[in-house]
Amino acid sequence: MPDSRKTYPVRLILGMQWGDEGKGKIVDLLGEGTQIVARYQGGHNAGHTVRFDDETFILHLIPTGILRSGTLCLIGNGVVIDPDALLGEMQVLEKRNVRVEGRVKISRYAHFILPYHVILEKCLEERGESGRIGTTGRGIGPAYADKIYRLGIRVEDVLDEDRLKHKVDRAVLEHNHLLSSAYGAEEVAAAEVLDSLLRFRDRFRDSIVDVSGYLHRACREGKSILIEGAQGTLLDVDFGTYPFVTSSHTIIGGASSGLGLPIRKIDKVIGVAKAYTTRVGNGPFPTELTDDMGDFLRKAGSEFGATTGRPRRCGWFDAVVVSFAIKINDVDYIALTKLDVLDDLDEIKICTGYTVGDEVIGDWTETCAYWEDVKPVYETMPGWKQSLAGISSFEELPEAARNYIGRLEELCGVPMGIISVGSGREETIMRGDL
Repeated sequence: MPDSRKTYPVRLILGMQWGDEGKGKIVDLLGEGTQIVARYQGGHNAGHTVRFDDETFILHLIPTGILRSGTLCLIGNGVVIDPDALLGEMQVLEKRNVRVEGRVKISRYAHFILPYHVILEKCLEERGESGRIGTTGRGIGPAYADKIYRLGIRVEDVLDEDRLKHKVDRAVLEHNHLLSSAYGAEEVAAAEVLDSLLRFRDRFRDSIVDVSGYLHRACREGKSILIEGAQGTLLDVDFGTYPFVTSSHTIIGGASSGLGLPIRKIDKVIGVAKAYTTRVGNGPFPTELTDDMGDFLRKAGSEFGATTGRPRRCGWFDAVVVSFAIKINDVDYIALTKLDVLDDLDEIKICTGYTVGDEVIGDWTETCAYWEDVKPVYETMPGWKQSLAGISSFEELPEAARNYIGRLEELCGVPMGIISVGSGREETIMRGDL
């Protein structure tokens, strides 16, 4: 009997590190000819940057597929939506001559981020230096918490104004009590929350659909589907560096629950990793460089958050972290980004394990209790000391660059199927038919 899973052209792209790996470019690149691009988790705390034709687009909620004409974009139930942020993002795209009308569909089961969520998150972050996670302050965590508390307001609620008003009144009452009594914060007006949601309804009424049903029909019809993740594996709320994580499931399982699409319908998983490592916010980062080399990577790689503008922490490639991400997500191949950032280095280091005291550990999960004490074990390789600009095939790469990629493949156990040597669409090496 044939394997029915292989009849669905469904690909999943997700991050292998702490986010900011360059997923936006890879989704845009592989989105050519794709009929549907779907986003499954996160909120407008994510920022996907895509550059082509000398233009740069930064997307926060709308899938990157919007930049490919004819592609339908779906926002799944696992996403939390700030109504004003989504409206603003669409207006920016339309002003830049990107056609949005009729091309974005939103799950009726997605939850809203509302003003009281933003205020609450800021209050929580101000508890004291030791309690700070380093969030974007966009209200993401409290919105997901309301979803679990069963106090959330879903997209489908805007379709019934009486029900919506009842739910808004109840939610505002609950949150105002918490904000004023626990934090001494300013209360939120229910009328303002309601007005924001009604503006959303007026703009998106015809875009609210059953995304899960949409995807199942698309699979039956043999349409090509690309699933777009936000953040990275090490920010997953369960498998990341808890509590310094995001509030959603960034891994392969989140794609299923966040879209209502069974995992067995996913045909290929592409993991995106930088040729070095970055992280925004607080939390463990074993290969972080706080010296001149860290500053060099930050400047050479323009490592500043697309959403917040915050400088990213930078360090060497961590094969332990990426190997863990490959295992947890069953990755088929890696898209390696920003290899060109390393062009000018005399030598490049790769983390192959950690030491805790006298013990060497090569498995990420074994380090969880010792994050503050782990020290990276490095292997050093020579740099290539030349620009990779204009190179379009693997064979054209300098020998030292090929050796570096080959060593990463040995350590991680999967091929580097895509290699990015610049920010533009054309600055990409595609290896074989991957």
